[in-house]
Amino acid sequence: MSYLATATEGNLTLITFLPLAGVCALALLGLIFRLSDETFKKTAFGLSVLVFLASVPLFTNFEPGGGMQFTQNAEWMPELGVAYGLGVDWLSLTLVILTTFLTPFAILSSWNIAERKTKEFFSLILIIETAVVGTLAATDMILFFLFWEAALIPMYFLIGVWGTERRVYAAVKFFLYTAFGSALMLGAIFYLYAARVEQFGSPSMAIEDLVAVTTAFDGFLSPQGLLFAAFFLAFAIKVPVIPFHTWLPDAHVEAPTAGSVILAGILLKLGVYGILRMLFPFFPDASAAFMPFLSAAAIVGIIYGAMVAFSQKDLKKLVAYSSVSHMGIIVLGVTLPNIQGVEGAVFHMLAHGVSTGSLFMMVGMMYERRHSKKIADFGGVAAVMPVFAAFFILFSLASAGLPLLSGFVGEFLVLLGAFRESYLSAGLAATGIVLGAVYMLKAVQKVFFGPVEKEQNKKLTDLTLREIGVILPMAAIIVALGVYPKPFLSRIEPGAKRFIAEFAAQTQTGKMKAEEQWESKKR
Repeated sequence: MSYLATATEGNLTLITFLPLAGVCALALLGLIFRLSDETFKKTAFGLSVLVFLASVPLFTNFEPGGGMQFTQNAEWMPELGVAYGLGVDWLSLTLVILTTFLTPFAILSSWNIAERKTKEFFSLILIIETAVVGTLAATDMILFFLFWEAALIPMYFLIGVWGTERRVYAAVKFFLYTAFGSALMLGAIFYLYAARVEQFGSPSMAIEDLVAVTTAFDGFLSPQGLLFAAFFLAFAIKVPVIPFHTWLPDAHVEAPTAGSVILAGILLKLGVYGILRMLFPFFPDASAAFMPFLSAAAIVGIIYGAMVAFSQKDLKKLVAYSSVSHMGIIVLGVTLPNIQGVEGAVFHMLAHGVSTGSLFMMVGMMYERRHSKKIADFGGVAAVMPVFAAFFILFSLASAGLPLLSGFVGEFLVLLGAFRESYLSAGLAATGIVLGAVYMLKAVQKVFFGPVEKEQNKKLTDLTLREIGVILPMAAIIVALGVYPKPFLSRIEPGAKRFIAEFAAQTQTGKMKAEEQWESKKR
């Protein structure tokens, strides 16, 4: 059966590779027919919309609690145990939908920004979409790693070529940080592969097979402790977890609008996905031992990100540090051994992707008009841009966690889960969330209210119909998720419950296996 014939059932190969295939087809057609930049942009946008429509059946046909679904498998390198395998479950489904939903808006938000090398700019966005969806859908470790790395290169060029003044510095810093973490993870993958062959007698790179590999844990310098550290650094840098966050504000500030939307909305989530998909299942005992430290780092990130955002004078940097704080909330959620924490973390990845991505779009639209991101350069903007101000305030309130908007649901669930484990942790996390409301409202007040004192601001134009078309769906999703989150929560909850139960069982089993190995060594 052809891929097109099964698209309505959720064909992951089609969804994953259609953006890349479209780029290749457009490149070939460009050589033959000399496509104009405008035609290329429209076709790229149409492709991204088609990918989103093809991904909708994943959501509508998904069976909550049904495990890995829409799987596709084929032999690739059978003698090495490497296969082509794709599938989605409770964890990857939400992030795949988020990726395919945000990509068209990332393209639209940069419609007039990429004035040079336009075809290359929009090609890179589509390539990132293929890499991210492939990362989330891969069920083979080598395939996962190839897609993981493939997302790095186009983002490097997006920042380094189309960014602002310090773009090269930001791009190199982003590349070095993430490449370092990836190199450590690759070494750990090969170790797990060798252990798999030794323990089971057959090679396999399937993620579910590597979960069954036993590694001894009796401290940080034990095999499981070192493997945990290698994987953790790769994922912690991507999130980023404090203190591995310093690349993110630079990357956000220097990146073009589409780059910031993709970074905040999509790429950062890959780190949390890796923690839940691999770090905890592969190394349950090390994860349990170091969980308090990860929780502490998450709380520090919540408060630190909020405090630094409060002191920012650059509007885009303020949104960037708010992203650090929100990712801290998400990481705290995944460290909580209860359904509220994990469910809230996964939902908040969706909510944060939409609200923060929207804020970066709005900042980009403002920069196009004013050529400044300094908060002090504005004031009274609501008087001349009332529609823009209304949308920006809505997105700011969603980011601050106002009830009935998307940001509230995930934050409430994470705090509820935190209160079940530790009043102190919950109180500290809540402090960071309160600070988030303070810095967002402070920025809104300074930018949009008061007298219009600067002459340049009096000439600002309000949103165009195209820009409203970009922003209005984002606003509708933010309200819909806040008012009625059940469609997503009902698909997350059964899988999250099973994940928590399996992690607890793995931890106990891992302890017994480690003790058996230790006793056999002594004998």
